[in-house]
Amino acid sequence: MAAPLLTRPDVIVIGAGCAGLSAAVRLAQHGRRVLVLEARSRLGGRATAFKDRATGEAVDNGQHVLLGCYTSTLTFLRAIGAESHVRMADELAVTMIDQQGRRTRLHCGHGPVPLNLLVGLLQWPALSWRDRWAAVAMGTVIRAERRGVATTLPDETVAEWLTRHGQTPRVREMLWDPLALAALNQPSEVATAGPFAQVLAEMFGTRDRRAAALVLPTVPLDEMYAAPARTFIEAHGGEVRTGVTVQVVLDERRVTVVAGADALSGVPVVAAVPWFALPALFSGDVAPLSALLTAAAATAPSPIATVNLWFDRPVMDEAFVGLPGRVMQWAFDKRAVFGGRASHLSLVSSGAAEVASWTNQALIEKALHELTAALPAVRGAQVVNATVIREPRATFSIAPGQPARPSTATAVAGLFLAGDWIATGLPATIESAVRSGHLAAEAVVARYPSSL
Repeated sequence: MAAPLLTRPDVIVIGAGCAGLSAAVRLAQHGRRVLVLEARSRLGGRATAFKDRATGEAVDNGQHVLLGCYTSTLTFLRAIGAESHVRMADELAVTMIDQQGRRTRLHCGHGPVPLNLLVGLLQWPALSWRDRWAAVAMGTVIRAERRGVATTLPDETVAEWLTRHGQTPRVREMLWDPLALAALNQPSEVATAGPFAQVLAEMFGTRDRRAAALVLPTVPLDEMYAAPARTFIEAHGGEVRTGVTVQVVLDERRVTVVAGADALSGVPVVAAVPWFALPALFSGDVAPLSALLTAAAATAPSPIATVNLWFDRPVMDEAFVGLPGRVMQWAFDKRAVFGGRASHLSLVSSGAAEVASWTNQALIEKALHELTAALPAVRGAQVVNATVIREPRATFSIAPGQPARPSTATAVAGLFLAGDWIATGLPATIESAVRSGHLAAEAVVARYPSSL
């Protein structure tokens, strides 16, 4: 028999992904006793890890890369004592291997921003001088976005926006399209430009040269943030429960959270479940949420596919490389990231709507073929294990015509929302999820300035 839930918590958070845990931690920092309820048996939502059956290694359910401009995420990690679980580069530096196998490195250096980016682009041998000057010209556009001046048109795609601002096919292939696909999880021809412009403004529109630097987890995702967050919440008088199915019953007077035999009413609730799980969460008088639930049900997903390959020897000499123009756009060496604890490569296919239905064998063969063509060391190595991970609803679509994203406040008193799909201005990233969690927590504290 399950133990009774925390007696009279100050706030209930439903969902223990990045949004829910960051909301709970921020609430705990405000002195609130938080009850976190998660339906799955493990924490982390769509950013977690599991043990591979064949090797026993911890495997992330998808490769998540952070950026130096992810200020809310880094603040969250510092709060829970997990800042050492990520490694931030000093500046933007990335190796790209084009479709002809030519390997080049974009390195923006230690100079002042934005001069370092200018120098990095002008010295990048992957681009012709025409391409370089086109890329440099985007600096004016990015600075305008940083000042709050919109440079995108309504329902304009990333591809249309880049073309309108004079970006050449080569600079798109090597720079903007890989960045857009990684950040938006949709091809440039499909995704709306607004969120990408916001990402670029935060990466390149400040004077912090580390804002555009990549930040890699040095431990599996559940260890990176989920477990430390749980420890923090419980150390501050809260409770985190997994494997708990929840129903939120609404009526004109109150919000009631029903979990098994327990029912808690009169407590503020933060619903931090993914958009696709939201409609099934509520029962009772849902009329005040009808527009929200209709929008959630109408929001399309965008998948990610990850192929993990174990080789009998090291085949990469750095932590990650970009593979622009391919099905698998990035390759990460977990040995280089985690140290001796891992031995596999993760190859990521973002915006994988066309390939997510392929068989595991077809995906593995494609990944191996593209990796072999790009990395000569693979040709003499043997694959000793291979797995495929699909996240069919990894992110929400930001294609033109998708429903508007909601704010954290709702039409129901005492009910708040968090999640990467909340209107943060960013695409479906960990940073968007964490920002939404912080927004929800602050909204709860503002509405309920003292513990109940």
